[in-house]
Amino acid sequence: MAQNLIEKIAEGFAVGLGPGQTVHSGDYIFIQPGHVMTHDNTGAVIPKFKSIGAGKINDPRQPVFALDHNVQDTTEKNLQKYADIKQFASDMGVDFYPAGRGIGHQIMCEEGYAWPYTMVVASDSHSNMYGGLGCLGTPIVRTDAAAIWATGKTWWLVPPVARVELTGSLRPGVSGKDVIITLCGYFNKDEVLNHAVEFAGEGIPGLDIDARLTIANMTTEWGALAGVFPVDARTIAWLKNRADVIARRGLAGVPSDADGHGVHPRLNPGQIEKLTKNAVAADPDAYYAKTLTLDLATVQPYVAGPNHVKVMAPVNELREKRVKIDKAYLVSCVNARVDDLTAAAHVVEGKKVASGVKFYVAAASNEVQAESERRGDWQALLMAGAIALPPGCGPCIGLGTGLLEDGEVGISATNRNFKGRMGSKSAEVYLASPEVVAASAISGFIDGPVEIESEQIRGTIAVGAKAASACEQVPVLEGFPEVLAGEIIFCYQDNLNTDGIYPGKYTYQDDFTPDQQAGVVMENYDPEFGMIVNKGDVLVGGFNFGTGSSREQAATALKYRGIRLVVAGSLNETYKRNALNNGFLAIEVPELVKGLKAHFGTGRLTVKTGIRAEINIRRSVLTADGKEYPIDPVGATAQELVLVEGLENWVKSRLSETSK
Repeated sequence: MAQNLIEKIAEGFAVGLGPGQTVHSGDYIFIQPGHVMTHDNTGAVIPKFKSIGAGKINDPRQPVFALDHNVQDTTEKNLQKYADIKQFASDMGVDFYPAGRGIGHQIMCEEGYAWPYTMVVASDSHSNMYGGLGCLGTPIVRTDAAAIWATGKTWWLVPPVARVELTGSLRPGVSGKDVIITLCGYFNKDEVLNHAVEFAGEGIPGLDIDARLTIANMTTEWGALAGVFPVDARTIAWLKNRADVIARRGLAGVPSDADGHGVHPRLNPGQIEKLTKNAVAADPDAYYAKTLTLDLATVQPYVAGPNHVKVMAPVNELREKRVKIDKAYLVSCVNARVDDLTAAAHVVEGKKVASGVKFYVAAASNEVQAESERRGDWQALLMAGAIALPPGCGPCIGLGTGLLEDGEVGISATNRNFKGRMGSKSAEVYLASPEVVAASAISGFIDGPVEIESEQIRGTIAVGAKAASACEQVPVLEGFPEVLAGEIIFCYQDNLNTDGIYPGKYTYQDDFTPDQQAGVVMENYDPEFGMIVNKGDVLVGGFNFGTGSSREQAATALKYRGIRLVVAGSLNETYKRNALNNGFLAIEVPELVKGLKAHFGTGRLTVKTGIRAEINIRRSVLTADGKEYPIDPVGATAQELVLVEGLENWVKSRLSETSK
């Protein structure tokens, strides 16, 4: 069966596949990613790693530690945390990048960890950024990171894949940031939620690598799990240039070539040559769940917000409204690279930041800042009145200097403008390109450097028609039931968040027992839930079930209450990971949910339906009320994790086997 690019890369990093098995969307697989990056949260992964009995990193070349979030915090507590992470890296032989080197995602690209056609994960949602270099970058949670440290592996559910065709060419004055803001704002009905996105089309060659990294980075905000660009001549040229920069920089303690240049272990001519000879591409007849198109010629400078990524307005329109700003930000992993700083410097050159406005700048890495200084762009920004911050996340994540205060308005070249993320919950935040942010800082209100004629956006979307095929029988592991059954308990609400499932006030009560978790489950959603549900029931929820925070108890509390499994129209990806990481099955059956909504309506929060659901694992179908609904195969990977009660126990069993 034909494969798209995502499926091919995933198969290349899958382990334990059966003879002749190919990987496709919907498959649960064990993966051995090329690298796993953790940042400040390394400090939280270390105790997880130790608690599962691991004494050493399985492959010290696989993890990467980069301190980037709270780099402005010089308190004794944070400095000790950073020192502990550095010592752990030294003890384990792991590559370590200290505070001040830069943002982890930027380092992953600069240092060749995010390599084309490889799979690289990070315990951070913006690992999507690696897709700008043709690398399948996707986020994991901390338990996964600990598992990879210990065994080199974790699991992945291959998502549905959407193809995004970019046609035409950007007009002068329009940037990659405008493209992704357009995609988020135009296709704003969760069209790519929990999908992986493959970019294609004749508009791709016109986008430089910085633009691709920006677009791939913010596919996260669009709702996707990955955003991957093809590898082309521009990609190879970028890698060669980067290799040259590294060679000139010199590397202490590594072999040198004939010219005395350091030979980088990843970014070197040999690796690049190998890459050009082993290109990977989607099959011509590959299946895509959806195909979206966008004519780049119709994109103009847009601003997203306030406080929402999927609401946008043209700069031309906002300029006329003279939306006053208090702070402007040119920081973060999405838009603080060399070309971004150059573009902003050209806008502010010879001008001054408006009275009453604070304009904060931080390079994505110390190498970016050094190059910006060499070009004179950094100095131009500071001469205009910008306030320099160290390379790192800082205000983007709501840490350090320059946060928004009550009632203030900010415009930012970051990737998120969620309410309260960059400071006060009563502040308003807009997102825009570096040029628009710089122009707004000079004007004192939302503005652009040039006026670009408005165009009607030309974009389309089509749902893929997958050819019907005989479903292969799924092997059932010994000890795993071939049929899972129980009465359906229906909770109709869409976007049921983790606080509704497991109240936040209990989250950090670490001594809360399983019985106590079971006693408060769904308390904020429906206080009657605990009196309605019985052990062995199947909970059916709405769409985007488990959205919100990453608390694991939203999964474990339902498991401890005796719920056999969760069925939903769609599942928040982090919730899905937390569920299976704790040996709790959660599957998606949208047509069943639509039918239950039509039958039971929204009059009651929790309905004891009297309908029995049967999930046949071997046949990959759910039967309820005389109807059959296809489900994604619950393969050996998922079965194994359920049987051993979760990922941590799976890791412990692997460690036990290797120690014999």
